[in-house]
Amino acid sequence: MTSLRVRIGILGMVLLAGSAAPASPATAAAAPAPTVEELRLDRAVPREILERSGFDAVPLRFTRALGTARSYAEARKVVVRQGSALWKRAVDRAQGRGPAGGDLSRDDDRPLYWARLGMTREVRTWEPSFGLSEEQRAALLGELERTSRGQTAVRYPGGDRLKRVLVTGFDPFTLDRDIRISNPSGASALALDGTVIETAEGPARVETVVFPVRWQDFTDQSVERALRPYLKKVDLFTTVSQGRVGRFDVERTNGAWRGGFPDNDNVGVTGVVPVADPASQPQWTTTTLPYKAIVDVDTGRFPVYDNTSVTEIPAGGTVPVVRADGPTAGSTARAGGGGNYLSNEIAYRVTLLRDRLGLHDVLPGGHVHTPVLEFGAGNTDPATGTVTDPGFVQNRLDIIAQVRTILVVAVEKAT
Repeated sequence: MTSLRVRIGILGMVLLAGSAAPASPATAAAAPAPTVEELRLDRAVPREILERSGFDAVPLRFTRALGTARSYAEARKVVVRQGSALWKRAVDRAQGRGPAGGDLSRDDDRPLYWARLGMTREVRTWEPSFGLSEEQRAALLGELERTSRGQTAVRYPGGDRLKRVLVTGFDPFTLDRDIRISNPSGASALALDGTVIETAEGPARVETVVFPVRWQDFTDQSVERALRPYLKKVDLFTTVSQGRVGRFDVERTNGAWRGGFPDNDNVGVTGVVPVADPASQPQWTTTTLPYKAIVDVDTGRFPVYDNTSVTEIPAGGTVPVVRADGPTAGSTARAGGGGNYLSNEIAYRVTLLRDRLGLHDVLPGGHVHTPVLEFGAGNTDPATGTVTDPGFVQNRLDIIAQVRTILVVAVEKAT
């Protein structure tokens, strides 16, 4: 991909609108290099995905708009406007509104992911003549992440006519193993955002957000910041991520441990999940989703399991032990039912937030793992395979449909 950097020369003095002061030459920081995640944009597969969806124009349009900014305040407006537009465009495409922009199926979550990285890389490496401090650049990147992930677009109608459901998804990950990867949780988020699902208990409005696969963002409390405003307003929530091959899992227990698997920046972190007020932090949190009902009802093509397994260090012990029936009293977490990667962590963080808000007994919520999204037969080699195939698309559509049905059952049985 051609470089997205722009260099705009501006003559004269620029006064910064708003409360933020312009960065002077003395305080302006040199632009950092692109991240490991952003550098993958230069490979052929991301370029093809962007071109075949029409999203290749998104970073270029963003670059031009950002180049017109003559102050930090103007740049912030561009970032918020363009980030929000990217999320809306991705949701509209997934839900059949507007042009497809190419022959890539509408259910595909990857155009959003790669287009966002094109935009973050531009902000990260941008060197406007008015100068950016490190704090200002970080603030712009934060605004771009939040707006382009739907985190600022959650809207529920007033009144009691509709149930309110909150769902989260994730970006694609393990891209160095296969850069073609799509994440069905992110695809489900795009397909469901703003939709109304009909249940036996009446209609339910679904709002969704997507999170990055990066340890640092979670350390920085991005999950709590994004979801805290809504937990007291919703009737049910579920975090969703890609899990095991050929099955859904409702994860019964979440653990307070990071296992160190590399994230999308190839960073691995091991240790206790860092949260506010660690002195009161529990080793385990539990789902309040109606897991038995979800497992018992036929929700679609894939079997659904009530997963009660955890890995713990028993009280007084030193060696991790797998427990099929959940943690024992006084044990130390080493893996929840959903493992010890970011899927377990988002489940842990949101259920802990639920409990700290005093909602454990009144708010159904927990984590659902989808099946691994597999390519079709004959297209499994990352080196020689195509970016999509009919089996791949059908697998993703089936997973999305089953996530929707699981939500219907959850709303009906939790009421």
